[in-house]
Amino acid sequence: MEEREFFDERPEKKPATLNCPHCHQSGDYEVTWLVRTRKKQLPRHADERDRARFAKAKSYMVRKDDVMGCKNVRCRKRFEISSLQSVVFTE
Repeated sequence: MEEREFFDERPEKKPATLNCPHCHQSGDYEVTWLVRTRKKQLPRHADERDRARFAKAKSYMVRKDDVMGCKNVRCRKRFEISSLQSVVFTE
């Protein structure tokens, strides 16, 4: 079984305050996350090894956006998001 069968996935946008490294201006940006919540029950075609993996599974979020565009009209350069974690456990 694949790990995706243990989780329900949905995209979600969360606000974050980021600083542009080029113009040094801070701004509020909408960062896209993929939220994976653990299903309540294990799928029926699971074996013992899958049951053990499902028992250890936790809900988590994965950041989808790696690069943002600066909101400053004079800058507009793209910069990497390095200040946010890429994976966050929600439980």
